[in-house]
Amino acid sequence: MLKLLSTSCRQGRSGFPCSRFPDGAANGALEKSPLFRVIRSLRSYTGEKTLFRLTASFSSDSGEGDGDAAKSVDAKAVEEAEYASTGAEAEEAKASSAIVPTIPRPEDHLNVMVVPLPHRPLFPGFYMPVSIKDSKLLSALADNCKRSVTYAGAFLFKDEPGTDPSLVSGTETGKSIYEFKGQELFNRLHDIGTLAQISSIQGNEVYLLGHRRLRKTEMVDEEPLTVKVDHLKELPYNKDDDVIKATYFEVISTLRDVLKISSVWREYAKTYSRYIGEFTYGRLADFGAALSMANKLLCQQVLEELDELGLETDDKTALSAKFRERIESKKDRCPPHVLQVFEEELAKLQLLEASSSEFNVTRNYLDWLTALPWGDYSDENFDVHNAQKILDEDHYGLSDVKERILEFIAVGKLRGTSHGKIICLSGPPGVGKTSIGRSIARALNRKFYRFSVGGLADVAEIKGHRRTYIGAMPGKVVQCLKSVGTANPLILIDEIDKLGRGHAGDPASALLELLDPEQNMNFLDHYLDVPIDLSKVLFVCTANVIETIPTPLLDRMEVIAIAGYITDEKMHIARDYLEKATREACGIKPEQVEVTAAALHELIENYCREAGVRNLQKQIEKIYRKIALQLVRKAISIETSAAASIQPGKLEQYNEPSKEDLIEDVDGSLSFEKSDSDPSSENVDAAATAESKNIANPEQIGETWEEVEMAEVDLSPDQTTRVGEQINSKVDEVIDIGEKAGGDTEVDKVVIDVSNLVDFVGKPVFHADRIYDQTPIGVVMGLAWTALGGSTLYIETTLVEQGEAKGVLHITGQLGDVMKESAQIAHTVARAILLEKVPENPFFANSKLHLHVPAGATPKDGPSAGCTMITSLLSLAIKKQVRKDLAMTGEVTLTGRILPIGGVKEKTIAARRSEVKTIIFPAANRRDFDELSDNVKEGLDVHFVDDYSKIFELAFGSIDSSKS
Repeated sequence: MLKLLSTSCRQGRSGFPCSRFPDGAANGALEKSPLFRVIRSLRSYTGEKTLFRLTASFSSDSGEGDGDAAKSVDAKAVEEAEYASTGAEAEEAKASSAIVPTIPRPEDHLNVMVVPLPHRPLFPGFYMPVSIKDSKLLSALADNCKRSVTYAGAFLFKDEPGTDPSLVSGTETGKSIYEFKGQELFNRLHDIGTLAQISSIQGNEVYLLGHRRLRKTEMVDEEPLTVKVDHLKELPYNKDDDVIKATYFEVISTLRDVLKISSVWREYAKTYSRYIGEFTYGRLADFGAALSMANKLLCQQVLEELDELGLETDDKTALSAKFRERIESKKDRCPPHVLQVFEEELAKLQLLEASSSEFNVTRNYLDWLTALPWGDYSDENFDVHNAQKILDEDHYGLSDVKERILEFIAVGKLRGTSHGKIICLSGPPGVGKTSIGRSIARALNRKFYRFSVGGLADVAEIKGHRRTYIGAMPGKVVQCLKSVGTANPLILIDEIDKLGRGHAGDPASALLELLDPEQNMNFLDHYLDVPIDLSKVLFVCTANVIETIPTPLLDRMEVIAIAGYITDEKMHIARDYLEKATREACGIKPEQVEVTAAALHELIENYCREAGVRNLQKQIEKIYRKIALQLVRKAISIETSAAASIQPGKLEQYNEPSKEDLIEDVDGSLSFEKSDSDPSSENVDAAATAESKNIANPEQIGETWEEVEMAEVDLSPDQTTRVGEQINSKVDEVIDIGEKAGGDTEVDKVVIDVSNLVDFVGKPVFHADRIYDQTPIGVVMGLAWTALGGSTLYIETTLVEQGEAKGVLHITGQLGDVMKESAQIAHTVARAILLEKVPENPFFANSKLHLHVPAGATPKDGPSAGCTMITSLLSLAIKKQVRKDLAMTGEVTLTGRILPIGGVKEKTIAARRSEVKTIIFPAANRRDFDELSDNVKEGLDVHFVDDYSKIFELAFGSIDSSKS
């Protein structure tokens, strides 16, 4: 508490400019203080025999009152002051003004009535006049005083969250207090308050004298608010403690500077010590807080403080103890070189001044050094079956990725420990590369940390800043270790293929040390400047394409390619993962909606052909949002129609039954008959009857409990019982009608099929790749890799004109340089093959040809269309179509050799989508095709060739030389 007071006093000292001026000027500056107005009236009576009943006073009004208010306070202060001319009278007055035990004693009050304080808390030993506008509370306090219950609980009222306590006007706060009642008011009061003795009540002014601190525990009565309280005691402390003594004298010194402002303050301090007691540590803290100009929240903090020692030790001592405590817990596991650096930096910290910039640099460095998990490793889970289960739960397919992770776990189980690895997951967007990294961490029971290096151009983000720079910080890896708290996390480095490069260095080169298993066991961060062992860290990198990754960096990583998902895999993912999660997120029950398999297949094929499933998730979310809107609209419509069908006027269309209307039936039961005098009874609405199918007589709707009570008939006890049962049954039936009409109505299931899919997701984005059922002469289907996962590609060749020595090839279709070169190579190879097959055919030497690749707005490049171009040219030359349902891909050399290509899986999927039955791949790609899943290869006739002559046979079969 003394520390809080010392801080506020230092602030107060700087906030008293009057200390440089004479007393008169200072007094003039304090005339607006409520304390000054109260004490000013007593100032002229100060003397040896002067007694003050009013030792301190703080008005509950705002500090800026008008002159009339000041005069009113002065008058009340004069009325409160008592004067004694003899020693006996002085003793009597002193006894009446001191805090003395009463019967019952203050500590006996366990339930107290609450007086809310709007502006400042009441400190023990101080008077405070409080203006109460609540008449019930005021009368209750007056009644308690008459019964000699002169104690209440004074609790400070909380402001609205986010409100500056120094800016709230007294009128607004005072007005808001009385808007709260009961539990709401209980919650808006601070827990710590003061047991206050009611000195007097004058009008709506209640004068309170603080006794001791209280803590409210629970509400007893709501109005006026009465609470159960605990009486708080100061915590024990050592009076001889040097720190407490030093702080005590520092506060006294500060108060002396404050008291120099005005003689009023000095007389105030004398009066307090004379009639309250000596300035003990606790009283000194209360006195200083009450005297300060601090806002109410700071004063409340002093009131809530029970420890008089509540001081932090010297900054350097406390910091040293904190840092040493951190390092002691991991001293056995901490490397010796780190302990040496720690001791050196800690010794340097003790020699530095706290105000120097070097002190902050050293403190921050020790904070980072001691916060790292030196030697702390999480227990890894080497259960292969559990890992398989977790990976299957989170992802469908991706068997090659899962197999590699299981291999890593199996090696770790056999060795008993695992070393860090650097894995690079390469694939198009949306295939789940980042989420796979999170699943791997969960399967291994490792902490997970992700950061992206896309566009990163500053080496310091990886290696950290030098400590000589202002605002220096360690690199991302050190930040990761501090964040996760273990030395063997899984760190996911996202978008490693998009590293930038700028004036601050080359981050790709900085990653060479980080991602090298032989070097990262002694990774050196520029900020820490001590080696860190990262050999147990598992690094997982993600990239869309590996071609942009620098070769030295790529060489350090084990690349696992994720080609994407085929239609069947997307169907499973949509059903088992995306649709379920989206339905729960939209609050839709499974029985309320059905998305057919045909609609889902249509969505995948014509809207979401991408290799990943991110766009598929967006489309499914779009569908379910529209379904949610339909369900809500239907429910509102049904509720509105149900409410309209209930016509309250129908219950008033029947007159009150008279005694004669009650007729006893033959079986002893009773029935109500309609009165003949009611003209409207003949026109009963048939709708009411239709809604009450379970009621035999619609006239029963008009029966109410009042009608039953007014029907006075002499009945036997048995008849009375039957009448009661019949009436209860009929009333229940009437209530049941309302419940059926206005209750929940089952909403029809929303079915999404191919026929109405357009209404939810709009027109299809993609169309069929296949342009021809049977390709004409000069047209051949090829296979291409795209970012969407692969597609079919047609090569078209046509004859422009013929003439002697006019053999030339014109190319269109927005082709790249590599593809243009492939076209020239294809033209040369085709001439050689035609010369070999049909020597007498001079077609290419005398024909001007035009080769075009459709979808001219799409840029195309790559060498894999070489064999397709040759086949297209030969088809035109020999005037023969290629076989139906044939697609091919492969790079061709000038000698006709077929070289391997990439994207086998994507091209195979594209062929299946176009219902191609026969595919030609280079012989070197047989291994890639064999690794595909069976459902991808099923139903395909695949041929692997290493020379174009085999393609010629597969495409054209045998040819007639004469016809060619």
